[in-house]
Amino acid sequence: MSSAPFDPAHVRALATILTETGLTEIEIEGKDGRIRVARAHPPSAAAVSAAAVSVAPPVVTAPSAPTVVESQATDGDAARHPGAILSPMVGIAFLSPEPGAPAFITVGQTVSAGQTLLLIEAMKTFNQIRAPKAGTVTRILVASGVPVEYGEPLVILD
Repeated sequence: MSSAPFDPAHVRALATILTETGLTEIEIEGKDGRIRVARAHPPSAAAVSAAAVSVAPPVVTAPSAPTVVESQATDGDAARHPGAILSPMVGIAFLSPEPGAPAFITVGQTVSAGQTLLLIEAMKTFNQIRAPKAGTVTRILVASGVPVEYGEPLVILD
């Protein structure tokens, strides 16, 4: 590859364009060479491809129905509860199927085996977390739009 003249002012101008537009990468090619400027950008939960989703992709919003979210200090106790539903994966939890829609479950609600409790978005795919048994929702331990870890307690069913 031939050595193109390096113009720091040109690179700064491209970096400014990246910042102003929210782009993560820009590349310009001309007769004198090619300049590529890229920056790392953390993935956003809202930037989800709808093509890979079987339900409408939820966006992080304030829940329309009140939910009870326990503090992180009770997670160890909740994980040992016999009715604890644990996260099968790492991802982002969503309590409703789409923005503005009612939550899948509320505290005090009776659910049947196989009923969807919440969604976990992992690798741009929304995975339904279903009730393994019938019961009553006594606690919801996660909030919508919050990251969850493998094995973390999500819901308590009694």
